Amino acid sequence: MQYKIAIADDHLLIAKAISSIIEDFKNFEVLYEAENGKVLIDKLSVKKNIPDIVLLDISMPVMDGFATAQWLKQNHPEILIMALSVQDDDESLIKMIKAGAKGYLHKNAHPAELEKALESLATKGMYYPDWVTSRVFAKLAVDNGAADNTGVSITEREKEFLTYTVTEMNYKEIAEKMFCSPRTVESYRDSLFEKLDLKTRVGLAVYALKNGLAQ
Repeated sequence: MQYKIAIADDHLLIAKAISSIIEDFKNFEVLYEAENGKVLIDKLSVKKNIPDIVLLDISMPVMDGFATAQWLKQNHPEILIMALSVQDDDESLIKMIKAGAKGYLHKNAHPAELEKALESLATKGMYYPDWVTSRVFAKLAVDNGAADNTGVSITEREKEFLTYTVTEMNYKEIAEKMFCSPRTVESYRDSLFEKLDLKTRVGLAVYALKNGLAQ
């Protein structure tokens, strides 16, 4: 399957370079580049311009990555957002994740890592390098509703499921690891959502990290 990509970056040479790199990837094609979020949104008004993935720079004039991600989350939730930036400070990472980014990659990443990230995002719905997981998910705990739930009764199988929420595996792959059906894994997820008053996998991952259930 060919996944369609749009790149939003105000540095034309960087956008063109990234586009050229991606064109060598087997399963991806670049639809277009946009110099800021406003131009991207204008292009999205044409149906054929709607991509599967948007590579989104954070620092852009007119409409930056944060505002663009929030707009995409509200108006095109089916589009997967990969934040691609020179910034790696915790505040920017957390802000982009909260805005809807499902992946985060530094601009100095090797092309092989970019391809790996795109493959993971396209097939698993998320890609966070280890440095993002270790630094940011733990800090998200305070703000993401993953409060201490010491009185909550969590089964051993649910705990096992929680250890996998911080990985890149999708639910089918987690089911294989746990030797059960995907439907059973979904039941663990839904049960934990209710018990912990959470709504997302990120929230479960944060809870797992904060409570020592995953590394």
